[in-house]
Amino acid sequence: MKTFAFIFARGGSKGVPGKNIRILDGKPLLAHSIMVAQDIVEVSRIFVSTDDQDIADVGIKYGAEIINRPTELAQDDSPEWLAWLHAIEWLESKGEYFDRFVSLPTTSPLRNKSDVINCLNLLDKQTDVVVTMTDTSRSPYFNMVTEENSYIKLLNESKEDYSRRQDVPLAYDMTTVAYVSRPDFIKNNNKIFDGKVKAVIIPKERAVDIDDEIDFEIAKMLMKKKQEKINVER
Repeated sequence: MKTFAFIFARGGSKGVPGKNIRILDGKPLLAHSIMVAQDIVEVSRIFVSTDDQDIADVGIKYGAEIINRPTELAQDDSPEWLAWLHAIEWLESKGEYFDRFVSLPTTSPLRNKSDVINCLNLLDKQTDVVVTMTDTSRSPYFNMVTEENSYIKLLNESKEDYSRRQDVPLAYDMTTVAYVSRPDFIKNNNKIFDGKVKAVIIPKERAVDIDDEIDFEIAKMLMKKKQEKINVER
């Protein structure tokens, strides 16, 4: 079974300027995703899809192949699904076909290879997509709210009268650790939940999703702690 890994990394990040090539633990953020993919024997090729030459140069330096993403698919409001589709169609136009698609966003640099392998193993014949998730710190049944007509209300109103967080149904946050699917599903659908979806649970310390400067600082702290633990175990 042929598995290709993809890192979709556009230029122009506003939350963290230059995010995809910003240095974390001595390496560009992009490099962390590439290096995890390189450590997984099931992955035969690694591609970086980008509109940015600096990102492309970093991708090449760390051993990835480059897919030049059209500008219209690299805007703030561009659905990443369309970038997925473009990458698959670009490869197929060159006669390159594969069986499993895995996306490893740069925003989750604390993932490890077992997280990704678990996702690959969970994609069975009955499943269309495998995502990752972690325990949520805010329950939509108890303490997540939305605003309506200047007042707030529970985001997920229920007939049950929950008074304790421990009593509400389990809820999870989706993470950007990994997405695994098949090219045919991506080509014939418009979003993840058009299909049957399974998930791998990721511990919080590996599920950081870098979206702003605070997230980046948290990632730095956790990466430092991880390295200190490795040094002690040596």
